[in-house]
Amino acid sequence: MTGLTLSTKPIRERNIKRQWHLIDVSGKILGRITPQIARLLQGKHKSNYSSSLDVGDYVVVVNAGKVIVSGKKKKTKIYTYYSGYPGGLRKEYFSKLIEQNPGKIVKNAVSGMLPKNKLRDMRLKRLYIFADDNHPYKEKFIKL
Repeated sequence: MTGLTLSTKPIRERNIKRQWHLIDVSGKILGRITPQIARLLQGKHKSNYSSSLDVGDYVVVVNAGKVIVSGKKKKTKIYTYYSGYPGGLRKEYFSKLIEQNPGKIVKNAVSGMLPKNKLRDMRLKRLYIFADDNHPYKEKFIKL
């Protein structure tokens, strides 16, 4: 192995190539599909992954209204939001939220799976969630 040197070139912001991924979550368990979505948003599936750069891809999630949760979570899971003011605590049940805004459930789950750093908001901007099959990004996906 003399004379053989291996070097890796660091990736630069302008060299990042982003792909589009379509994920159908109808009939899938929320806790099982969320890590896969977070992995795509971070770019961990790429060979040029760097934790200090945002090298992730775009992810379009469809049928968010048909996602399921295991156990009794459909009736007992509570999402809480606190504004910081007295009386500012808001609680919403999963069963009510899945009817009103199912995208909020998926986004909250994916946000919890992403690292808590400065790149989190940029990664979440590349996540597009739709309650049904209709979305305006059909031409973005690569046809093989």
